[in-house]
Amino acid sequence: MTEVSFYHLLTTPLDVALPKLLERVLGLGLRAVVINPSPQRVESLNNALWTYDPASFLPHGSAVDGYPGEQPIWLTHQDENPNGAQVLVVTDGAAVGDLGRYVRCLDIFNGGDDEAVAAARARYRAALDLGHSLTYYRQTETGGWEKRGGST
Repeated sequence: MTEVSFYHLLTTPLDVALPKLLERVLGLGLRAVVINPSPQRVESLNNALWTYDPASFLPHGSAVDGYPGEQPIWLTHQDENPNGAQVLVVTDGAAVGDLGRYVRCLDIFNGGDDEAVAAARARYRAALDLGHSLTYYRQTETGGWEKRGGST
């Protein structure tokens, strides 16, 4: 089963939190696919990854850039895995089919949006019902992460 971690954003927006999580993924030697339901938001996140830290570099791309097989991080609005990613990153409640195609899934949601929180709870219950291993992280006031729950 897939290890699914839910990340409850409270103090920073997605475009600030995402690069730090992706740095961890790459640090483990894994590839990631980031799925967002909006093609426009995908390109916004793509641009944010280029500029989030002048002293750092996250190799990534999207359909605009091409060459998905060569990208360690692929950003898309489709349920696809063209770069052979082991880690799926779900953003803004993107719909995804089979989580079992991945070793790990990071589901990042906006804690300031009641609808996003309710939808994340529904995804949590669905993943639990499918037998996935779950963890839940809540963002701290300083932007870090505190493990608050989960299942095994």
